[in-house]
Amino acid sequence: MAHNQPIRKTSPGHGAAASEIPDKLYFRIGEVARLCEVPAYVLRFWESEFPQLKPNKGGTGQRLYRRRDVEMALRVKTLLKDEGYTIPGARQVLKSEFKQKQPQLSLLGADVPGALDSKQLRSLRRELEAIAAMLARPTDNLPGAKNPPAPPVHLIRAPRRTSPSNQTQSPEIPFDPAD
Repeated sequence: MAHNQPIRKTSPGHGAAASEIPDKLYFRIGEVARLCEVPAYVLRFWESEFPQLKPNKGGTGQRLYRRRDVEMALRVKTLLKDEGYTIPGARQVLKSEFKQKQPQLSLLGADVPGALDSKQLRSLRRELEAIAAMLARPTDNLPGAKNPPAPPVHLIRAPRRTSPSNQTQSPEIPFDPAD
């Protein structure tokens, strides 16, 4: 038997359902442990084993679970306890579920309602290239354009100094403070 196949097949009637999760923004680890019916140290262990289970940590370092984190913990519990998966098997199942949830756009766009066909895309590209060409033109050549001269550019850093051996010596002009 492969390690990612369930050992027991039971209905997921045990534990808290997603509808029983209170409508809150954040949950502390004790609340999540109570909802999942597992000790808090088990949740901490699951965090190290399942990259999908990553609660935020508050300023005090306390774990703050969001609703999706609670749902993920309940899913992990279902896979491990009810369906009998091993940890690597449950990790694989969650990974495949996550890949399936991500929207995938087809290359041709036939499956996506409202997708542009290749003729529309070529037309859109020509329009965008025309706009880019207009923006690239200097504004001095446009009829009726009265552009003031550009302000002078100030150097951000002083020009490099040359070494004394490279400088030509200019004759010194005597300075007399009495004058």
